[in-house]
Order: sequence, then structure tokens, then C-alpha cells
Amino acid sequence: MAYLDNIAVFVRVVELGNLSAAGRDMRISPAVASNRIKELEKHLGARLFNRTTRQLMPTEHGRVFYEHAVAVLQAVAEAEAAVSALSGQPRGTIRVTAPLGLGRRLIASGIPEFHDRYPDIEVRLRLSDHDVDMMREGIDVAFHLGILEDSSLRMRGIMECARVLVASPAYLERRGEPKVPQDLVGDRHDCLILRYPGAREFQWFLSMPEGPKKFEVKGPYDSDDGDVLTGWAIAGHGIVNKPRFEVEPYIRDGRLKVILSDTPPVPIQLAAVFPHRKFQDPKVRLLLDFMAERCQRMIRETLSGK
Repeated sequence: MAYLDNIAVFVRVVELGNLSAAGRDMRISPAVASNRIKELEKHLGARLFNRTTRQLMPTEHGRVFYEHAVAVLQAVAEAEAAVSALSGQPRGTIRVTAPLGLGRRLIASGIPEFHDRYPDIEVRLRLSDHDVDMMREGIDVAFHLGILEDSSLRMRGIMECARVLVASPAYLERRGEPKVPQDLVGDRHDCLILRYPGAREFQWFLSMPEGPKKFEVKGPYDSDDGDVLTGWAIAGHGIVNKPRFEVEPYIRDGRLKVILSDTPPVPIQLAAVFPHRKFQDPKVRLLLDFMAERCQRMIRETLSGK
């Protein structure tokens, strides 16, 4: 297994570009990662990386070896999954990512229960509102709110989630309540925007009588954390566009008020996305089944006030 472990470290170093990032990802120190690369280079009799002050770049030998190494690790993973399916005892590690709000409310709290049911499966959870490169970062399952644009991934729909525009009563008293969607455009209102490289959340699609219509909004506040936006809205700093289940408790207790209810934002799809080859992995299917049922139940309970 030591040689296979060395190959796995090599692959992550190529994909992440440096030893420290690869070590963190694999839960080993940079020194251990470095030693494993050295052992692999000694075994192969070839230098695999050109070392610079900031990152490691694969040599020609390294690039050739990487292509075959990825295939080797994939074949091993598929072989282990096949044995797990036959034995009825799935085991191994699943790397999972989810948006911050969804992850904190629904996914993170379910992982201990999932592990209790399947103690041989380890789940590593990463929460981020940023788009994640699943292949580069070695993610097995991403819970996703939105439209799937990467055709190399497979999607399992979980449920359609209504969205709402909300603001605090104090903000609406101070700035006035928007009467039509066009009131959101320009400087008449402060819209709280989820912003990160590549994000398009400054474009709000609202359900109009003639169909969905795009409104480009702006405001003095933006963040890459959706929960920060909710906090700003509660504090009276603007209008936020959120899945209803995330803000329902604040609507119910009066801290937030729904606006433009006749022209709400277009619903958003809650789904799990994963590489095509992962669909045959029993442990991934178990996690998908468990989290899909849990998300559906908890969202319905939140919306019903239970």
C-alpha cells in the first residue's frame, strides 16, 4: 500500500500545485508528502517535478506518469467499490462539499447520523459558497443549489426550492417597500449580493406574468458568504434573495418581511452532483439516498414551522 499511497500523494500534488495543499488535503504533513514524492522518484529513477519557490510543476516524466497514475487510482477505487457491493459493507472516504447555508443547516448535522449507520465510511465535508472544481479538488459529491452547467457531471435532483426577496421592517420603513421589480434597479434600493469570482448573483431572475425576467441589481454590500448577507438583511442593510427555507424562521418571527410576493425569484433546484463514475460506488449511493431524504424532510419541516 505504501507505493499506492505515494502515487496518490503525487496525483494530488500535480492537481493542487504544491506539497502543503496536497498534504492538507490528504491529512499528512508537507514533510511526509515530500518524502513520498522522493520515494516515488527514486523508485521510478526519474525526476517528476520542477521545483520553484511557489509551486511544483510536473516534468515531462511527471506528466506522462500522472496520466497513468490517475487511471491506476480510479481502477483501484472501482475495484474496492465492486468488492463493497458484493460484501454489503461499504467502506472508504467520501469527500463532500455544499454551500454554507445549506451545509450548516442540513448536511453537516446529518453526517454523524450517517456515520453511525455506516461506521466504515468516513465523510470529509467542505462548506463553501464558491464554485468548486470537483475533479481538481477530488470531490466525490457536491450538494448544489442552482443550474448544473458542467456536462461532465451527473446530477440527482432532490427538490425544487422556492426563493424569496426579503428585507427587515426597519429597512422597508426607512427606504420604502418596492412595489414592482423595476424598483430594484438603479439606486432606489440596496441589494445584498453574493459575489465571488465567476458568480452571477447580481442578476436576479424574477417570475413575471410573461415569464422569467432578468434584473441586474446592485448595492454597497456584497459577500462570498450567503449567511453574512442574511445577517445584513436582518440588521436593516438591504434586500436579499434567498431560498425560502433558509430565511423562513426570520420571516415567521418578523425579523424579515417578504417583498414582491407576486413576482418572486425563479425557484432554484437543490441537487447532488457527482462524477459519472461515482454513481456505481455503493458508499456514494448510500450517502445520496440518506441526504436526499433528510434534506426533503427537514426543508418541509422548516417551511411548515415544525
